[in-house]
Amino acid sequence: MAQGMDRRDFLKRAAAGTLASPFLAAGCATSGKPGRRPAPSERVVMGAIGLGWQGPENLGRFLGDKNVQVVALCDVDKNHLAKTKETVDRTYGNSDCAVYTRFEELLARGDLDAVSIALPDHWHAIPAIAAANAGLDIYGEKPISHTLGEGRAMVNAVARNKRIWQTGSWQRSVPDFHKAAELVRNGRIGKVKYCEVGLDAGYDDYAGTKDQTAYGPPPPELDYERWLGPAPEHPYCPARLHKNWRWVMAYGGGRIMDWVGHHLDIAHWGLGLDRSGPISVEGTGVIPPAGSVWDAPTEYHCTAIYEGGLEIRISSKFPTGAKWYGEHGWIYVDRGKLEAEPRSILRESIGENEIHLYKCRDHFRNFIECVLSRKETITPAEVAHRSASVGHLCNIALYTGRKIRWNPETEQILDDAAASAMLLPAYRAPWKL
Repeated sequence: MAQGMDRRDFLKRAAAGTLASPFLAAGCATSGKPGRRPAPSERVVMGAIGLGWQGPENLGRFLGDKNVQVVALCDVDKNHLAKTKETVDRTYGNSDCAVYTRFEELLARGDLDAVSIALPDHWHAIPAIAAANAGLDIYGEKPISHTLGEGRAMVNAVARNKRIWQTGSWQRSVPDFHKAAELVRNGRIGKVKYCEVGLDAGYDDYAGTKDQTAYGPPPPELDYERWLGPAPEHPYCPARLHKNWRWVMAYGGGRIMDWVGHHLDIAHWGLGLDRSGPISVEGTGVIPPAGSVWDAPTEYHCTAIYEGGLEIRISSKFPTGAKWYGEHGWIYVDRGKLEAEPRSILRESIGENEIHLYKCRDHFRNFIECVLSRKETITPAEVAHRSASVGHLCNIALYTGRKIRWNPETEQILDDAAASAMLLPAYRAPWKL
């Protein structure tokens, strides 16, 4: 591919007949459904990295889009890889989809426009930055990062390479969440005094491996060394891996980071704080004893204070969701719930000259449309980073036991060297941010 010509320009020129492309003559069909096959310039050629749980779910949505052509898959577990390839091949009626166990090889193909990434948190930053540097647009899972510093590096890479980013914070594409946030933004409850964000407590044994804590050799289908990647070296045990990695702080961030990209994200949206952050965060919680296999906080109550004195209280004791308290009432939203006091607020419409928040009703389709149009998605990288930042600061406050003073402009912790060190990852060699 000629230097300076990105994949989208390449495809458009190929479609116009000014270039010959070997990638347009072969490959998977875009959809198993009948109808007009989109022209090459209207197709988004995709790969997927991470196929353990959320990855196949996301991929299923892209496989159903007539403008998407999935051509490559990557995972370090060969069972995940084989199962997902079978799904892709069955959808397209062929066996053309390529498989890889190294994300670098997938990114180096040269024929991709975009990539869907759904990996454990400790693997979010490195492949995403590499994808952006390779000129690919990215659908990335929440939380955007495993550490706050990684998040800023990812945002910078996306901006520097002029890439489209969509975060898996799909609640913004659901009518109830959109309506709640829009009502708050337009002052239907008056000035907001504080907001409660409820996240889950404890752990869920998603993989059924809670009691499988004995060390032993990894299964032959898993490249365990590669799964660890930049994380600290540790013997293999099933309880620490697939689906349950989120309860191990070396790989995830517990309930706080698992949910902050949903409910705190919505709280920010309603308050107009998408590109800002708190000035201080403090909290208390229950942290398992040292040496526990699952070591993420099981309970927590944190308070983030923003410029002007606004408080967002984040707690495992609140009902899940976001609840804004204002001068004239409150609005609460969760999955399947939209409530207000007074209830008449919910019958109000937003006027033509009021604030209208970004509206979409299909989170995955929004990404594809933005890849084609080059417009910003409903959950771009900067917004995802600001939501995740609050969760990272909460965890830092819990583990240090101290109030964290934060500058949201410079993204620095003030007067606390030990806490500041927790902003950046400590990667195992040879991995680097």
